[in-house]
Amino acid sequence: MFGFSMIQMVRAHADKLDLQLRQDLIQLYTPFKWTPCFLHSPLEKVLKRTKNFPVVVEFKNNCSFSDAVKECHVISERHFRAKVKRSFSSVSCCSMEMTPAALDDLLTSSSYIHKIYYDRKVQALLDVATPSVEAGEALGASSSLTGQDVTIAVIDTGIYPHQDLQNPDTQRTRIIEFKDFINDRPDAYDDNGHGTHCTGDAAGNGIASGGVYRGPAPNANLIGVKVLDKLGSGSLSTVMAGVQWCIDYNRGINNKPKIDIISMSLGSSPVGHPEEDMMVKAVEAAWDAGIVVCVAAGNSGPNFGTIASPGISKKVITVGAMDDRDTPDREGDTIANFSSRGTLASELVKPDVVAPGVNIISLRSPNSYLDKFQKSARVGTEYFSLSGTSMATPICAGVAALILESNRQLSPDLVKMKLKDGADAWGDFPKDQNPYVYGAGYISARNSILGKEDQ
Repeated sequence: MFGFSMIQMVRAHADKLDLQLRQDLIQLYTPFKWTPCFLHSPLEKVLKRTKNFPVVVEFKNNCSFSDAVKECHVISERHFRAKVKRSFSSVSCCSMEMTPAALDDLLTSSSYIHKIYYDRKVQALLDVATPSVEAGEALGASSSLTGQDVTIAVIDTGIYPHQDLQNPDTQRTRIIEFKDFINDRPDAYDDNGHGTHCTGDAAGNGIASGGVYRGPAPNANLIGVKVLDKLGSGSLSTVMAGVQWCIDYNRGINNKPKIDIISMSLGSSPVGHPEEDMMVKAVEAAWDAGIVVCVAAGNSGPNFGTIASPGISKKVITVGAMDDRDTPDREGDTIANFSSRGTLASELVKPDVVAPGVNIISLRSPNSYLDKFQKSARVGTEYFSLSGTSMATPICAGVAALILESNRQLSPDLVKMKLKDGADAWGDFPKDQNPYVYGAGYISARNSILGKEDQ
């Protein structure tokens, strides 16, 4: 068994191949148990040249990015069914389709390779919110804050141009840009429904409901970045492409408002240490580029140690979900059972904050996947009810938009600090466990903007 060439490749380059990729390469030999020995060699040759894997190739820090990508192109051209798909300058890597033969060639020929990761699947994190986070009228003297001139990018399944996303004065949509990495369509749409709901959680203005179902930032500008397909599924590389696009969008010369906040209600199981997770590296690159990033904690509670990637990042704002019991006041509110918890006794305390995430009523995308298969979740003709840290995350992003509107000079680190400092400490677990369940506590736009001591 250990004499097979792909086994030898895995053993020789174990430090440069992530665990899932190593396992998948070894599992190619499973059929050999039932294959005559004389067929092993020809079968292995076929598998090495025809079986391909989606991967993300990370380059060494001290190498030339352009040279590394160029070399990947050269090596992939030598192999059938191998190609470079996208490159990501912000985190010095590229996504590729590679056969085992091409992988072997790359690992032995290139001096630029730091590590190669399996391009793992990423999913949308599904399982009376605005008053509960003390936004809107609850802000009192600052109730005029509506997210005006703040731009939120929703990286998700797309955005349906719902009437609640229009400017009521001009009747023009507040979706100022749309980028589709799945079907490459130019106009805003959402064939799943998840992204539209999340957008409304952050910035719906409630026009169709007389202002009842309104997000914290009803006047914010919106950008849709579609990285998940009709079923709410995507890949690590597609999500990274969406984040890279947001960074490049802000670097470009244009007359449109720059992206201030990214809301990501998606995730996957973490791969190793946060410093080795490519999705973490992508969102931290956006954070370092001046963009506030809000991500979902995940829906794998009530067990501890279940925070999803990229929520394990030290930098970005990781949001857990509260059950607000469908009441505007906070009395009796508690953590949602599904909300992911941090790892006890870990140096990384996550989530950072919590926000409402149970039975959140927001925008419906007609004839989308969720709309067709969860008809019982419809609320009237314009709205839809969903639960998950997916819903809590854009609500937090909407509150972050109010904080930025109140002070445009704030860096992402200061926005995060204000969110955490303004949060109401919460907890019904043993004292040492509460930070890993509730983080700094229940977000409050009023406290974060006005300050607890000034009220």
